[in-house]
Amino acid sequence: MPTELEYLSRSVAAGKLSRRNFLGRALALGATASFASLLLTNAVKAAGPVRGGILKAGLIGKDPSLDPALAQVMTQLTFLKSWGEVIVEYAPDGGIEYRIAEEANASKDAKTWTLKIRDGIEFHNGKTVTAEDVAATLERHMNPSSKSAAFSYLKGVETVKVDGKEVVITLKEPNADLPYLLADYHLVVQPNGGKDDPNAGIGAGPYKVTVNEPGVRFGGERFANYWQPDKMGFADQIEILAIGDTTPRMAALQSGQVHMVNGIDPKIVDRIKQVPGITVRETAGPTHFVFDMACDKAPFDSRDLRMALKLAIDREAILEKVLLGHGSLGNDFPINASYPLFTEIEQRKYDPDQAKFYYKKSGHEGPLVFRVSDVAFTGAVDAGQLFQYSAAKAGINIEVKREPADSYFAEVVGKQPFFADNWGGRSTQDLMYSVAYTSTAAWNFSNFRNEKFDSLLVAARGEFDQAKRKQMYYDMAVILRDEGGIIMPAFMHVLDGTGPNVGGWIDDPHQQLMNGYGLAKCWLTA
Repeated sequence: MPTELEYLSRSVAAGKLSRRNFLGRALALGATASFASLLLTNAVKAAGPVRGGILKAGLIGKDPSLDPALAQVMTQLTFLKSWGEVIVEYAPDGGIEYRIAEEANASKDAKTWTLKIRDGIEFHNGKTVTAEDVAATLERHMNPSSKSAAFSYLKGVETVKVDGKEVVITLKEPNADLPYLLADYHLVVQPNGGKDDPNAGIGAGPYKVTVNEPGVRFGGERFANYWQPDKMGFADQIEILAIGDTTPRMAALQSGQVHMVNGIDPKIVDRIKQVPGITVRETAGPTHFVFDMACDKAPFDSRDLRMALKLAIDREAILEKVLLGHGSLGNDFPINASYPLFTEIEQRKYDPDQAKFYYKKSGHEGPLVFRVSDVAFTGAVDAGQLFQYSAAKAGINIEVKREPADSYFAEVVGKQPFFADNWGGRSTQDLMYSVAYTSTAAWNFSNFRNEKFDSLLVAARGEFDQAKRKQMYYDMAVILRDEGGIIMPAFMHVLDGTGPNVGGWIDDPHQQLMNGYGLAKCWLTA
């Protein structure tokens, strides 16, 4: 058995066999899933990288600039992780990888953290990365004028000081999870923190920016002085094409115009798997989609109306007909079992009678305009129509308005009172809630404000008793589920695709396309 599996694992590493087919064969031969995964990981490592060529991706999302503070969609995130370098990073297994910081040490009360900055890392402009650059990066994102999504949780920082080759961060309150917060992709380290020109695209990552056409195309060439040449930067060049629509994106993959894509429609997964040379990369994790209701705008300022809509959606129908089983049920809060401190809460179910009761209690009459586009997430329009259908049985009239893909994130998400959106999830509950659900969160698109929720989040950060901490996160989830402004139908499996001759792929549950590192870490095998 090991001989055949070893041969097959090498075929996967060479891009000649899909990971799914390998795992299926391994299980048929009696191997455990963990043994098969270990064998595959070792084969990928043993195959070793191949240098050269132009590695291309076709991704969903149009974005306004290179400024890391404004990164929001996959084109920008993926390019950011190709040209930028971060302080620390999430490891695929849920741990922390040290990057520009080689150590992060906390005081006993977790209020003071010391980052030791690594020697020998260089920016693309030839300047050495220093502790001053790291400190300046944090300072810029702590400034509300930066409009950074990291601002909401960096407000917990009292001071940032440089001490030789170290950066000392003093917090207002204890936070045992600080390294996870510093792994946020917005915190790419820039010369002088990006204070001089945040759009310059100068970082310390494996590729230098050569093409910058926001919303259309990005390109980069290998940075000769990258500090980890054995880990990233194997292709001579990389290119990202913004391809919002599913059909041309899949056509680009099948024709070889691009080597990898994100956002495969669950409806076509089985068909795509039959295409020679194409591999569907499916990963379960915290990725999910939400329907946001603005809690501060009528009629969604009514808790009764929000509850009516939460009870009027048939989550099981959406999971079955839109995701075709490539996901799991949501429960109106953005945490699932992929988070270590998750606690199960009774599943909310479709209940048109209860929905009708709360709708009448709200006093609202007339249609509710729900704005949606398939760039929000693949199948979003279909999900909106299923929502419309199930709500109608409760006497609720939802008008589904399909918005243009090109302007959806700029003009609808966070701007309109009722719309669809998606999230890649985060590595900790603290970070997920801090980015999107505290009263001052930069991406609090539902405008949810609850003092008890906010205070519990702060208390949980400083609690070292894991049982007590877990209870706090449970209480927060209940508040958000029952009082908040999101309807969360489902968690989605990440469905990426790669063409033939793509080597080095390792599943990473944090985000699509290997947590955005698909271009930086993969190579062309031929």
